[in-house]
Amino acid sequence: MTIFYFTATGNSLSVAKHLGGTLISIPQIINSDNLHYSDDAIGIVFPIYWWNLPLMVRRFIEKVKFETDYLFAIGTYGSLPGAAMAKLQCQNKHHFAYANQLLMLDNYLPVFDMNAQEKSLPKKNIDAKLAKIVADINNRKHMNASAHIGKRVMTAVFERVFNPRKHPRNFIIDSKCNMCGICKKVCPAQNIFVSSEIQFSDRCEGCLACIHLCPQNAMHHKREKNNKRWRNSEVSLSEIINANSIENEKRME
Repeated sequence: MTIFYFTATGNSLSVAKHLGGTLISIPQIINSDNLHYSDDAIGIVFPIYWWNLPLMVRRFIEKVKFETDYLFAIGTYGSLPGAAMAKLQCQNKHHFAYANQLLMLDNYLPVFDMNAQEKSLPKKNIDAKLAKIVADINNRKHMNASAHIGKRVMTAVFERVFNPRKHPRNFIIDSKCNMCGICKKVCPAQNIFVSSEIQFSDRCEGCLACIHLCPQNAMHHKREKNNKRWRNSEVSLSEIINANSIENEKRME
């Protein structure tokens, strides 16, 4: 089994690790000329942003070619998933036999308080729900995602109005920054440059990994609820760096 994943603060990577098999980071391969993979089972795991797939995941799905008897997708979310999974399953290029979603924690700082989000985790029964998903996939269960018309309409609206490329305009770097470069290394879009100052390009995914994973807590969103940060406890900072860090010069070739 091969699992392709996109992760920012570790939730989706945690799910991918539970599923097992060979894990491949989407940011590491997105610009490859040969995106052709075959296995008996292939899965994609990603966070749901604003009721939709991350931009990079959408681009990956458009480019990749899968040869498999069983293709599945898992979306992690923290508030509402919208019609993201149903929309994915309805696209024509790939046939997803199984599409499911897992309620975890929402790390979008302008809307959610991380203290409150952490306190809510025990009520979400994540371990039991994830175990059920793992069992479904091991048993090659088929599942169609569903979403009523209201969710489909709102998903379409959010896709039009939410522009993750605008996020860096709302970022603040304070005096605690020691130019360690972690923000650059955890950015899946290779959108951050570190020289005499922190600079942003125009490829932001809106994942906020740079803010959540800053060791100095020196990066902030202008509208964040507080300075509490989040990283999934089952995923180390080094794992996220390994998943997302690629030299900018190589990505620009």
